[in-house]
Parts: sequence; C-alpha cells; structure tokens
Amino acid sequence: MPALATIVDWTALWQTAIASLVAGLGVTLAASVAIYGFASFAEARRDERGGAAAAAAALAVVASLAFAASIAVGLIVMIQG
Repeated sequence: MPALATIVDWTALWQTAIASLVAGLGVTLAASVAIYGFASFAEARRDERGGAAAAAAALAVVASLAFAASIAVGLIVMIQG
C-alpha cells in the first residue's frame, strides 16, 4: 500500500476534483442567470414594464460579465499552467 500512496497524490487529486466541481457549477450558474436575465428583459420590455426590464437587463449584463470572466480566468490558468 505505501507504493500506491507515493504514486497517487490523493490530496492534490481531491483538491482538483473539488475545484473542477465548484468551477463547473459556477460557470453553469452564471450562464443560466444570464439567459434568465435576457429572457426576463425581453418579456418585461414586451409588457412595457420599464423598471423590471431595466433590472433584468442589469442582471443579464452582470451575469454575462461573470461568465466571461470565469472563461477568461480558465483560459489564463490553462495557458500559464
């Protein structure tokens, strides 16, 4: 069993699995909220509810920026290794 422990760094493997789970959920959540914001904006604008449309647009923009930032951070991490 000691040979297996030196081959596999279980701590690093566990940290990588948790980081990928958190990142995957975060990116998915940001994209979903952005889509929801854009859909809510379109519906509110169609119903001529200006305040709700502005709030939905703000939500969509913030979520889109968070999504873009998470993609950029992922690319930077992969490129710089």
